[in-house]
Amino acid sequence: MKLNGKTLETPAVKVTANDKISVDGRPVGAAEATRLWRYHKPTGLVTTHRDPAGRPTVFQNLPPDLPRVVSVGRLDLTSEGLLLLTNDGELARRLELPANGWLRRYRARAFGRVAQEDLDTLKDGITVDGVRYGPIEAKLERGQGANAWITVSITEGKNREVRRVLDALGLKVNRLIRIAYGPFQLGTLPVGAVDEIPGKVIREQLGPKRGE
Repeated sequence: MKLNGKTLETPAVKVTANDKISVDGRPVGAAEATRLWRYHKPTGLVTTHRDPAGRPTVFQNLPPDLPRVVSVGRLDLTSEGLLLLTNDGELARRLELPANGWLRRYRARAFGRVAQEDLDTLKDGITVDGVRYGPIEAKLERGQGANAWITVSITEGKNREVRRVLDALGLKVNRLIRIAYGPFQLGTLPVGAVDEIPGKVIREQLGPKRGE
């Protein structure tokens, strides 16, 4: 490794944006600007780069001109809706942290009957099979025959959280759609479509060092 044409003998060297670094004779370029995309995940895809069971993955179904990206959180095989994608792994990890307080909002269709009073009990959190889930906001939209549509907002995003919590209330989720992740909305994005979020919006939501 060389710094400004001189071979480095120790890695304990401070560099600035104006320094020129090369490895094996090849210059090291500046870090790419953070980019973020909305993706409308369909059912039947797993959110992983490789699946040992050979199931189709989200990343196999992305447009070929998209750079290598990672997902912000996951949606399970049978869940659909908004999945954020980014070329910045550090950003993905930061946005997944419950401490950031970003709401994940879902619409769930569930078999069974429930009253708003039952859903209100989730505001104080709930323990299911020894797992403690934090406060959850759930609103009954409407009943449709034997099914009910419920809007659920969570901040933790634990594995299969919405399904397990509603199951504890006697409801069997048969469709789950994520409609928002923090300030980013699914909106009318078609199933399977990818839409890049403008850098200006990224900076407004995540700070000036992002989306430059």
